[in-house]
Amino acid sequence: MSDHSDYSDRDVQREVTELQQKSATAARLFDIRRIIGGLFVIYGVIVTIAGFTVSDADLDKAVGVNINLWTGLGMLALGLFFLIWLKLRPLAPPPPPLPDQQQDSQ
Repeated sequence: MSDHSDYSDRDVQREVTELQQKSATAARLFDIRRIIGGLFVIYGVIVTIAGFTVSDADLDKAVGVNINLWTGLGMLALGLFFLIWLKLRPLAPPPPPLPDQQQDSQ
């Protein structure tokens, strides 16, 4: 049976800090705004291209309105909004440890 007494408080604190940094990085990577914005931009490009290649028969079905073009442009705008929002207001980094916590670990 191994004894974990060889771990000091400083080692435990360092490991906790490393895990918090990894968690914050993962949270930034999987920010829902990035996922939604990216998907809307990708689908917006696809639907917009479909809107540029519309046939006359499809336009007649939609009473002359190029639905794919307008929907694609709307999706692009929404996707860009989410990505700009992410760029302007990124997730806040985790707060640094309080001075009291640093003194306790030393």
